[in-house]
Amino acid sequence: MMKLLLLSLFTLTSLTALETNDRLFECTEIFKARKSELLVELERIDEQKQALSALKTATEELLKKRETKISQEEEVVERKLTEISSKEESIKRILQKNEAVLKETKNIKMNNIAQTFAKMKAASAANILSDMNPVEAVLILASLKPKTVGKILTKMDPKKASALTLLLAK
Repeated sequence: MMKLLLLSLFTLTSLTALETNDRLFECTEIFKARKSELLVELERIDEQKQALSALKTATEELLKKRETKISQEEEVVERKLTEISSKEESIKRILQKNEAVLKETKNIKMNNIAQTFAKMKAASAANILSDMNPVEAVLILASLKPKTVGKILTKMDPKKASALTLLLAK
């Protein structure tokens, strides 16, 4: 009986061992299948990593080119701005010179006109100034000596003389 018990125990142990062995074989197969899946996934990830690295490099190069181009364009704009500023200053100086020459020319003309009116008889000067634009007439009168202005205004129509006197006072 002991033999039978031992035999049954041995058989039971053998069956358990076989069953465990079958389970181990199944687990090994599952691990092998999962390992191959993981290797394929790892290879796919590596390819994506390489593609991303290439894209990053290309993007950095493009960015550097654009920065260089922008920098060059900024330099061109700065040069043109400097050139425009210098031309603007030059034009301002020329304009100031022209205004000074124009003012001097007007003064010379006014002096010549004033001398002409100073040499005229008061009645003739009064007739001419009466027919002129009041502003221009005042400019001429203002350039004359007060004594001469007084003589001319006495020969004018009183209303016209009054209006010119008011303008002279301003």
